[in-house]
Amino acid sequence: MSRTVVVIGGGYGGASVAKALDQDADVVLIDPKDAFVHSAGSLRALVQPGWADNIFFPYGTLLSRGKVVRERAASVDPAGVTLASGERIDADYLVLATGSSYPYPAKMDTDSSTEALEKLRLTHKNVAGADRVLILGAGPVGLELSGEIKAVWPHKRVTVVDPAERLMPAFAPELRADLHRQLDSIGVDLRLGTALTAEPPFEPGEPGAFTVTTTTGDELSADLWFRAYGVNINGDYLSDGKVTTRTPQGQVRVTETLTVHGHDHIYALGDITDIAEAKMAGYAMQHAEVVAQNISAQLRGERPTATYRPSPVPSVLLPLGPNAGVGQVPSGEGPAVLPAEAVSEYKGTDLFVGRFNELFGVA
Repeated sequence: MSRTVVVIGGGYGGASVAKALDQDADVVLIDPKDAFVHSAGSLRALVQPGWADNIFFPYGTLLSRGKVVRERAASVDPAGVTLASGERIDADYLVLATGSSYPYPAKMDTDSSTEALEKLRLTHKNVAGADRVLILGAGPVGLELSGEIKAVWPHKRVTVVDPAERLMPAFAPELRADLHRQLDSIGVDLRLGTALTAEPPFEPGEPGAFTVTTTTGDELSADLWFRAYGVNINGDYLSDGKVTTRTPQGQVRVTETLTVHGHDHIYALGDITDIAEAKMAGYAMQHAEVVAQNISAQLRGERPTATYRPSPVPSVLLPLGPNAGVGQVPSGEGPAVLPAEAVSEYKGTDLFVGRFNELFGVA
């Protein structure tokens, strides 16, 4: 008798595990969006609107046997899911893969791909018309956004502000040095160790000239700004505690096999887990491989043995436009820092779009 696997969340990890189990079980993928959004390409889509269609993939091509339910989970218990509509879906196995939200444009703030495309094109016009752009947050998202803007409009003044004293402190000094060098070479004005005394008077992405003051007393003028900080875990459907008690950060405690503590048939992956590593799409897809292997083993009546252990060396591929950027990957002797050419080859040129064309079976 076929078993039902319900996957809550159709992002990087959820879509991958649903696809991997499609032939082995009755898979139900639950997500309120009408399409998978390849968020790693959203900043490129902002500056090159003709490229924006590349980041949306219809869920209809993902599964051949299973089904996608366009809904939002309201509650989860050990036996299944209750949707916001009140509909009940029973499950033999559950996968919690709802990820996190992040300020636009790094992640879309609508469930409609049509609306998202329209907003990207409008924001593109706003950026195109701005001589000065202010970005708050010098993490990977803020830096990548600065590089994408400079790659298309090299003469725009782009300022990045962050209260941290150092860029990406968890990474190798060589990476930071190369990052500073490249940001200097493309003309990004980087202001570390300071913050704004008040937010700009306009909403992020909305045009309007303004001047703000930093905590170090400098005045910064811009015509447009973006927020590039603030991750929020998507886990409200767990707030009733029927499955688990979340950490103070809103995350779910998982075992090495990625089961939720106390349940051998409920798994979690990606940003919602308490795994001590950066919240990145690549890691979520690695989690998905472990979860799929373990559920497949259980479906065969075997004990799940696949485990996930985060690397002690953090990884990153940080493009600064199509032809620049920095990277770090683990190697046998610790971190290996990648040159801009390698980052461009691995990610910067197409931002892994080809990988998702294959996952979703589209040309």
